[in-house]
Amino acid sequence: MELWQTGAVELGRLIQQGLTSSRDVVQAHLDRLHQVNPHLNAITEVMAEAALAAADAADREIRGGRSRGPLHGVPYTAKTSVDVAGSATTHGVPALSHAVAAADSPHIARLREAGAIVLGRTNMPNFGFRWHTDSTLYGPTVNPWDPARTPGASSGGDAVAVATGMAPLAMGNDYGGSLRWPAQACGVTALRPTRTRVPYYAAAPAELPFTIQMCATNGPIARHAADLTAALSIISGQHPDDPWSVSVPLAGPPLPRSVAVTYDPAGVGVDPDVADGIRKAADALADAGYEVHEIDPPRVGEAGRAYAALASAEMRLNPPFWHDNLSAGQRLFLDAFLEVNDQYTLWDYAAALSERQAVARAWAHLQQRYPIILGPVSGDQPFEVGADMRGAETVARLVDGNLLLILVNFIDLPAVVTPVGVAAGLPQSVQLIGPRYRDDVCLQAAQAIEDRLGVLGPITPAALAGTLSDAVPAR
Repeated sequence: MELWQTGAVELGRLIQQGLTSSRDVVQAHLDRLHQVNPHLNAITEVMAEAALAAADAADREIRGGRSRGPLHGVPYTAKTSVDVAGSATTHGVPALSHAVAAADSPHIARLREAGAIVLGRTNMPNFGFRWHTDSTLYGPTVNPWDPARTPGASSGGDAVAVATGMAPLAMGNDYGGSLRWPAQACGVTALRPTRTRVPYYAAAPAELPFTIQMCATNGPIARHAADLTAALSIISGQHPDDPWSVSVPLAGPPLPRSVAVTYDPAGVGVDPDVADGIRKAADALADAGYEVHEIDPPRVGEAGRAYAALASAEMRLNPPFWHDNLSAGQRLFLDAFLEVNDQYTLWDYAAALSERQAVARAWAHLQQRYPIILGPVSGDQPFEVGADMRGAETVARLVDGNLLLILVNFIDLPAVVTPVGVAAGLPQSVQLIGPRYRDDVCLQAAQAIEDRLGVLGPITPAALAGTLSDAVPAR
């Protein structure tokens, strides 16, 4: 297996045991990046010189007997919405192309201290607002499985980079599925941590809207569940830049090994290939010793409506700078989204905040019996590029298909997306949702599925099939 095909924790082990060097690992990923990124546009800034210098420093430390941890000398990518010192935090917007960060975001600083190496910055839609990755500053990112389909968003660049071996690990964030939806679209694994476990901060002239403060979190994308676990152990913990962040144990007491399965959580229909993927995951968990029961989860529709009330109200109130710097495609998506969600008043906004408590309580009771909820990421396969700009009816269907994604953000639950196979040339993925602060049980279940069903890749982009090495399913 080539170095660029290897997982992050395994690369760290090879480096620490002297079986390879960080320089060789970084160079292998740079070589892969130069092969495939021109066809995909996932990585928008390649930090080769700094990455190789950091790799040399990591190798010197290993030779001197010092290891900083499981990701010492391992490269990763970082979304352009987080601060990396010396690089612009552009959010995909031309007007921010010179907004060079003076310091790292807290979780990036922790990765740097742990010896991990930023390889480059990744694409996202302007301000992260869209379920398809296409920015005014950098252009569109291509799904390596099928160029006609979206790679997801808003952490689409990260998911594509990991799926194709440009990086073994990536740091994105998630406000309404922005880690998990690209993970489904690209066939990789992602963790949306409990919101306050990982500090959420990037320097900005104004504070973020309340719903983003409440629902958004930073988190990792990888190809292996063990890599998500290693990354979480590094980036977690309280930091004063995020006053709501807390330091809590990464694992808790044993919980019942009981899983509740939902195929169509909002009762709006689910793609047959998505449902088949959920069945595969349920069978894998049963084989691993979990008790698996099918249920209808509570208040999924109510959560979606309340989230829409909050988000649409804040979109209308966003400053002119935000509206002025949306792309043409985003304006079409915004118009359609607001047309679907045009009935909300200030009272509806306040009521939505109250509804959050009711939804969270219902799910807390559910997860007393079933700590893990297994269901779809989206109820639909990745949509055709441009479908999210086709008016209110289409956008309403996209929202309905993503209600379980949205619920996770709305009531702040940890969730892992993991691939389970391929159908009709596209990845099949599932979502594993745990109780608050029990990210560990989601990761354990994802590992059990991975142990039985393997991982998807890294893959060779469809545009290069036959010209580069074939996809290597790892088990």
